[in-house]
Amino acid sequence: LFVAPAVAILAFTCLYPVIKGFELSFYDWSLGTPISSRKYVGWENFVWAWQDPALFNSIKVTLIFTTCSVLAELFLGLAVAFLLEKGIRGIAVFRTVFIVPIMIAPVVVGLLWRYLFDANFGLINYLVRLAGFQPKIWLGTPGLAMPAIIVTDIWQWTPFMFILFLAGLQSLPRDPVEAAEVDGASGWQVIRLVKLPLLAPVIWVAVILRIIDAFRSLEVMFIMTFGGPGRETEVLSLNIYKTAFTSQRLGLAAVNAIFLLAFILVLSVAFLTLARPALSRR
Repeated sequence: LFVAPAVAILAFTCLYPVIKGFELSFYDWSLGTPISSRKYVGWENFVWAWQDPALFNSIKVTLIFTTCSVLAELFLGLAVAFLLEKGIRGIAVFRTVFIVPIMIAPVVVGLLWRYLFDANFGLINYLVRLAGFQPKIWLGTPGLAMPAIIVTDIWQWTPFMFILFLAGLQSLPRDPVEAAEVDGASGWQVIRLVKLPLLAPVIWVAVILRIIDAFRSLEVMFIMTFGGPGRETEVLSLNIYKTAFTSQRLGLAAVNAIFLLAFILVLSVAFLTLARPALSRR
């Protein structure tokens, strides 16, 4: 009874749009036309999506982007957290500055890094010239656009991992660490055998949250490359946007959105299952 109002609100605000989206996937409906003009096509949109190479390409791009970004953010966040665990002078100021990228809107992040990677007057090509190398068209060259997007995501979200890991490290019990030090364990052994196992619940939660968020990424790719060159950076969210608002096929976009929801659901359940032993110990 206590949680019933919250459950009812969540059911309406979260489940209702999902149900309506699933209903829309059975119709052929163009943007800007009355809803009464939509045409029932059954499973035709699902068949079309299953045969669409652009959808599978966007799934592959999303998996590459998510894997590279989250792994880099995980290791960088852990490294910085361990370096700053004991605290240094001015740590509060450094921590505040370090989390600024998280507070910047993704659209602004996309614009900022689009200018940094600009082929003509971007700061990165300026530094490349100073180093004696040939400047690149970072966002328009196959093989360079995706790394540029990944670097942008790492810049924005590594502080998120760092803050979670640092908070987790500072909340660890001191007794196991002190016992290991008394027994003669080196600093690396203390980290590997004591701190990392104790920090495992925080690591799992951070990774799950970042994977879910990375799968939904849209704004940075939209601003920086709009999925190009070709479809090299067209993640699944951007594919859904283009299908709905460029091709104006709302039913097919709803099908692609269902695929995205299914991917996130499967990954979340898989990672929560793997994390259950660590989370139960916490």
